[in-house]
Amino acid sequence: MAIALADIKKLRDMTSAGMMDCKKALEEAAGDFKRAVEILREKGKSTLAKRGDNETTQGAVLSRINGGKAILVCLGCETDFVAATPDFKKLAGEIADAAITAFPASLEDLKAVKLASGYSLEEDITNQAGKTGEKHVLAFYGALEAPFVSEYVHFNGKLGAIVAFNKVVPTEIARGIAMQVASMNPVAVDAESVPAEVIESERTVAIQKTKDEQVQKAVDAALKKAGINPAHVDSEDHIESNTAKGWLTPEQAQQAREIIAKVGAEKAASLPEQMIMGIVNGRIQKFLKENTLLEQEYQLSDDKATVAAALKAADPEAKVLSFKRFSLSD
Repeated sequence: MAIALADIKKLRDMTSAGMMDCKKALEEAAGDFKRAVEILREKGKSTLAKRGDNETTQGAVLSRINGGKAILVCLGCETDFVAATPDFKKLAGEIADAAITAFPASLEDLKAVKLASGYSLEEDITNQAGKTGEKHVLAFYGALEAPFVSEYVHFNGKLGAIVAFNKVVPTEIARGIAMQVASMNPVAVDAESVPAEVIESERTVAIQKTKDEQVQKAVDAALKKAGINPAHVDSEDHIESNTAKGWLTPEQAQQAREIIAKVGAEKAASLPEQMIMGIVNGRIQKFLKENTLLEQEYQLSDDKATVAAALKAADPEAKVLSFKRFSLSD
């Protein structure tokens, strides 16, 4: 049956699907708008199912502020070509606007929010996927409410942050700290708010790294004493290749293997616990300084002041309460 251009445009306005997709859907539905809408939705679901394992490393990160409320959202897709299209940008903007208006508690709640089209966010995202033939996903949603909030989204639209403060603070420092969060990716506001599991994970890694280093130092010293370059025997592959090149004699190669095994085992069995934990604790403190917001060096400071010092200089009573961050590149 012939499909009127006005009907095609009407379906496009209803679904944001492409003109040709709308025409084909109306033809398949014999002009039934309700059925045509379902056809387009099923096409979107099929696209998402087929491309379910594809990575969505492109897209748009957006923020919105309304009084003491702030949201950060990301609509992800597969290619920068789709991310740059007007329809994708329009949908991402509608999602951000809906998020700050409804201010839902979770990502799942946000998906259920209705847009002006009458569809939920999840349904509109599915429709957009059917239109482009590319996987789309609501990749992130974060919300903060506080006496004062700030936001920053990088110019490329792939990285952003929102920050909550205990009171109104000067715009320059508020935005600067949001930029700090976005660029330096702290794990928490301060040492006290770092999750226990993060500290435990870092401690486990630090203990093993410290032990390995102490063992390697002892092995290297023994190798040098025997006249063998440690760099020539730091792996079995290197031992074999350097022997073939004539840089090691077969006797030296075997001697190196024996030293590595014997000295390594002896040193590992006699490592002083107190010394190891002293080094580990130093590494944990270094981790906290580099990865907690208030202890990081403030990137907009000329005198290498910490974020805490820069904020105190701007307002002695101001405090950072929390933050949210998302990057498509992480």
